Amino acid sequence: MIIETLSWGKLEVNEEQLYHFPKGLPGFDEETEFALIAMAEAPFWYLQSIKNKGLSFLLGDPFAFYLAYEFELPDDEAEELEIKSDVVVRCIITLKENVEQSTINLLAPVVLNPVNRYGKQIILHKAPYHTKHNLLQEVSVIDGKDGG
Repeated sequence: MIIETLSWGKLEVNEEQLYHFPKGLPGFDEETEFALIAMAEAPFWYLQSIKNKGLSFLLGDPFAFYLAYEFELPDDEAEELEIKSDVVVRCIITLKENVEQSTINLLAPVVLNPVNRYGKQIILHKAPYHTKHNLLQEVSVIDGKDGG
């Protein structure tokens, strides 16, 4: 399938890269079809809307930046995504002109089921995280005091 993007123009994606977000993403409820595009040799991906070439999100592997990052996926969310065993967790990154000020949203991870290719951004209501953790700060334990 060929999709159009602002960053790369026309891009060919295969079926394994396509994810369905039944309820869209917060603020983008109408956008339900995305391609997950890996960046070569880096812990980053783009979540690119299939329909809107101007809508994409930079995602990162939260475990690559915050070794102690963990949360329990609520049963109803796991059930909605039909997760049995395989799960992929990515978090939205906000890049700043000054890279040291870039942040990662650990409060609302994007949870993906690579088997059926369903996805959802989950808001962790009982977690010590917030939406703007410093991307480049090495932290072994997240206690809410990392200033991000």
